[in-house]
Amino acid sequence: MTGSLSKEVKQYFVITGNYWAFTLTDGALRMLVVLHFHELGYSPLEIAMLFLFYEFFGVITNLVGGWLGARLGLNRTMNIGLALQIIALALLMVPSSMLSIPLVMGAQALSGIAKDLNKMSAKSSIKLLVPAEAQGALFKWVAILTGSKNTLKGVGFFLGAALLSFWGFSGAVGSMAVALAVVWMLSLVLLKQDMGKAKNKPKFTDIFSKSASVNYLSAARLFLFGARDVWFVVALPVFMASSLGWSHWSVGSFLAAWIIGYGFVQSVAPLITGVRRGHVPGGKSAFAWAALLATIPALIALGLVKELETLYILLGGLGIFGVIFAINSSLHSYLIVSFAKEDGVSLDVGFYYMANAMGRLIGTVLSGWVYQAYGLVACLGISASFVVVAAVMTLPLIKMQKSAKLEL
Repeated sequence: MTGSLSKEVKQYFVITGNYWAFTLTDGALRMLVVLHFHELGYSPLEIAMLFLFYEFFGVITNLVGGWLGARLGLNRTMNIGLALQIIALALLMVPSSMLSIPLVMGAQALSGIAKDLNKMSAKSSIKLLVPAEAQGALFKWVAILTGSKNTLKGVGFFLGAALLSFWGFSGAVGSMAVALAVVWMLSLVLLKQDMGKAKNKPKFTDIFSKSASVNYLSAARLFLFGARDVWFVVALPVFMASSLGWSHWSVGSFLAAWIIGYGFVQSVAPLITGVRRGHVPGGKSAFAWAALLATIPALIALGLVKELETLYILLGGLGIFGVIFAINSSLHSYLIVSFAKEDGVSLDVGFYYMANAMGRLIGTVLSGWVYQAYGLVACLGISASFVVVAAVMTLPLIKMQKSAKLEL
């Protein structure tokens, strides 16, 4: 069966497999850290600080990683990412009494570098495997990669909660390190050499995008992901555990189900946005879906202020938010790959995901601080405001696409 597949499809499978395996460990590790340190008595802000280096080094990695990918090849940056994640997991294989804040933050820093090297490499590679004129196919491939990744991240949340319950913290990270090491060794053999290496060696100053469309889309991405993480990363799981009285297993299972559903919607986003009808989305679609998304956290906050049934408001709102956010995210992921220059594609993609990481960093810190100081409603209010800014940032893309005839 595999012998009849094209080289491009085979490489797509290898890249996707790498991305899937990494994502499982990434989602599981995040849930392990949140639940384990909440159990140890850490405050929401202290838990958020454990992820500070994870997000901060993600910002740096996407800038430098895009440059490295263009110089060294995307196969190397992807494999480096896998290796760093194995090291990060190994660092945490110590008894709970030895899990100091500096150790956890250092391991999270390595994990953040690893995650963004892996993601940047995977997303950039798709550009090189699809013909330039096949924009509908590009959207579908990017959507499948992104959606399946997030579905597995949700499975990772579930896995993290399950492993913590049955094996404890050190046993959980140890088992994940061994499994990922097997994937890494296979990747060294199977991944195509020199994929994505630029014809002309880019200068280090080329890490900053010179494309206006990439810059506006990057700004929109920053606020979009800040809007999600400002209430989802720390505030929501802690609220569920402390205010709703949910167990670790219940919190992990619910968030896993949410991420799985979110990833599924991302995968089918091309069908929802009209690719079957020959419509390839652009700036107009990005603005419309962002504007719709902004109303959801605002309505959830209003329901909580009015003291309506908290459980139903929160769970129902989360479901709707997840569907619309997934479409927004999938649209953005396609647009950056479409806008990026083919030669040295990782430079533009890396810059864009630098903004993504910056949004997560801001959202994570605010999630802990604002929730601790003002509560979940305040986090939701900031979320709505951030999505409004994200929508505004997409408006210039409409004019740019018209003048450049990029809207197909």
